Amino acid sequence: MKYKHINLWLFCMAMTPFLAIAQTKPAYNELQVFDHSFFTYNGNEFRSANGAPGPKYWQNKADYVINAELVEKDTLIKGNVSISYTNNSQDTLNYLWLQLDQNLFKPDSRGAATTPLSGDRFDAKGYTKGGYDIGAVSVTYMGKNYVIKPTITDTRMQLRLPFVVKPHGDQINVKVNYSFYVPHYGADRMGRLGVKQGVIYQLAQWYPRMCVYDDVNGWDTLPYIGTGEFYCEYGNYDYFITAPADMIVAGSGDLQNAQQVLTMEQNKRLAAAAKSDSSVHIITEAEVGTAGIRPKHEGMLTWHYKMHNTRDVSWSASKAFIWDAARVNLPGGKKGLANAVYPVESRGYDRYGRAAQYLKNSIEFYSKNYFEYPWHSAFVVAGVALGMEYPGIVFCSYEIKKDDLWHDITHEMGHNWFPMIVGSNERRFMWMDEGMNTFINGYASNWFNHGEYGDTSSVAVRMTRSLLREKDPLMTPPEVMHDGGQYYYKTALALNILRNEVLGADRFDYAFNMYIKRWAYKHPLPEDFFRTMNDAAGEDLNWFWKEWFYTTWKLDQAVTDVKYNKNDPAAGAVITIENLGEMALPITLKVTEQNGKAQVIKLPVEVWQKGAKWKLKCNTTSKITSVIADPDRQLPDIDRSNNIFKLPE
Repeated sequence: MKYKHINLWLFCMAMTPFLAIAQTKPAYNELQVFDHSFFTYNGNEFRSANGAPGPKYWQNKADYVINAELVEKDTLIKGNVSISYTNNSQDTLNYLWLQLDQNLFKPDSRGAATTPLSGDRFDAKGYTKGGYDIGAVSVTYMGKNYVIKPTITDTRMQLRLPFVVKPHGDQINVKVNYSFYVPHYGADRMGRLGVKQGVIYQLAQWYPRMCVYDDVNGWDTLPYIGTGEFYCEYGNYDYFITAPADMIVAGSGDLQNAQQVLTMEQNKRLAAAAKSDSSVHIITEAEVGTAGIRPKHEGMLTWHYKMHNTRDVSWSASKAFIWDAARVNLPGGKKGLANAVYPVESRGYDRYGRAAQYLKNSIEFYSKNYFEYPWHSAFVVAGVALGMEYPGIVFCSYEIKKDDLWHDITHEMGHNWFPMIVGSNERRFMWMDEGMNTFINGYASNWFNHGEYGDTSSVAVRMTRSLLREKDPLMTPPEVMHDGGQYYYKTALALNILRNEVLGADRFDYAFNMYIKRWAYKHPLPEDFFRTMNDAAGEDLNWFWKEWFYTTWKLDQAVTDVKYNKNDPAAGAVITIENLGEMALPITLKVTEQNGKAQVIKLPVEVWQKGAKWKLKCNTTSKITSVIADPDRQLPDIDRSNNIFKLPE
């Protein structure tokens, strides 16, 4: 026993210097950053290694015919949905899964159970009549009709089939009768709002719809709890909304029966709006509530809309709507129509009086720079939801105005690109829609009306304090994330840094647009985005993806020493820089000399491949007065005090 203690003591004494070194060593570890084992799978026949859909990529399809009625006296939606479902997968399906998102509002739902006592933005409590009442459910297969008893679990419904749906294009038709009461506040996605001249109904998640069956998870049956949004199959929609005759119904897609549901004058005004870049009043403030603006004054009218190749549709109805519209000019020569409907409470130039223009300009910007808007019309609806997006229609708060209204409209409309065109899984990877959308929103804001609502200040500096509080990486599921704002702003910051500091605008824009083109109307994973950017930009960016999306690492670049060669400023200087945080990024240095000369030195991220310290030679002609790292403050450096190294003159 005696000798063992001596040996342990000698071992500890020998290790003391190494332990001291470890304690003072920077947090940076190049072996963790430059990690070639980053991707967890190789490319396959469904998803290629270059980030593109593989030669055998497939996805299923769901086409919908929906008939629904708004029973205003009961605040009830009742209807039926017929779904033609195509199984393009390689698998045999013994059962089908559908989403019943309205069940979030049942008092005993998982969403209600997991809502904090204090409530939150996606609050699902307090509405005792919420949830679907599912009536008859049947399927038609091979010409035979079968009544199915559904198995409902929270926000999911399983249909167990007495046969199998075969792979490679087999089809089945599903029909569901349903109804639900419209909540006042629908978790900031939908609801109803009382205004002076009526009620504004914003209807979303308003029909049972198919869960996605994909090559990653099979049936994706994550429950709808509130924060995590949606994952839907693409298909064609043909839907009919029966509402009180004194209401205007604004919906996703194109109105098929304008001659029946609008007056002759309103149709003339819509035709004029289709030729006008300025907003045209379809229904004026003075006309709201008057008999002359409706072709029928009592009873009900049915509005018929269609929308092709989309993952969802939504609608809004009210007798309180002022309606403006303006032409949208798309880069391929096609024309569209931007519409704004809002109550008298939201009128005015600084409020919704400019909403149609905000929508028009947003569509034109995103179409020109990213991917042409594939549909014809779009609506912005003022109502109870703070801000929510659906294909061809966005819901914004009736109370907001000025720059807040612009930012809300352009953000929600931007979602028509992410995730309505590029159909990522919002319920699992929230950054793929919120973050990418926030990124493109910044460029739209700086462009609109010569930067009227733009912001050229350093986002990185503003974000640094938020990043210091960050608890979870961006790959964290929405329901688990402590600070959902990171999905928006950290992702946008990461993409801006990648564009402006790592790749440059040309390489980034080419690769980013390639990702959109490849995955339009498809279901990309995060790794499909990462691989596409790597491949199309010609850069191994795995170090970047790892640190920004899978960790909460921090950046701390420092200038730690300056020495002249041979003690002669005219012979040049050796500058020592250090990477003190876990994150690595390229570094930019501004070197200013006593004679007024200044030079900017840009170093790639590879200078950190061999460790946390790097020395570089700088050609000078006089004494250096200062060396500044990140002089334009583009990076989220957590300690800027060590970014500046000043020398005595």
